[in-house]
Amino acid sequence: MKRALFPGSFDPITLGHYDIITRGVTLFDEIIVAIGVNADKKYMFSLEERKKFIEETFAHEPKVKVATYEGLTVDFCKKIDVEFILRGLRNPADFEFEKAIAHTNRDLAPIETVFLLTSAQTSYIASNIVRDVIRNNGDYTKLVPKNVRVK
Repeated sequence: MKRALFPGSFDPITLGHYDIITRGVTLFDEIIVAIGVNADKKYMFSLEERKKFIEETFAHEPKVKVATYEGLTVDFCKKIDVEFILRGLRNPADFEFEKAIAHTNRDLAPIETVFLLTSAQTSYIASNIVRDVIRNNGDYTKLVPKNVRVK
């Protein structure tokens, strides 16, 4: 069974994430959307909210699971026996950043990183932009799945 880990903070999940996950399920038997926990980072949404957003978004897709983890992504991959990391690339800066991480991960463990280019319609969307739109009372609803809503 080919399983991939799609790691991130998902604060919140965006339509860009949705696009990568939806396309990823055609390549893998299972995708674990892994919410990384970083105690030093200030999140807009709680871990429980972020997990619920993802679970509700993919409730119709049995190949998508949701997990949380702390520490190195490759260590979590080894712990749950996953051989692939799935990542989305929006632009050349993403590629350079993700390439360095992928090389480091492969040095640390026998984990392959698979990159998918984001679709043209979602390539500009980033969680930090969504959070800024939310903070400034803008219409964030066109940037996230329909169940991601601010209370």
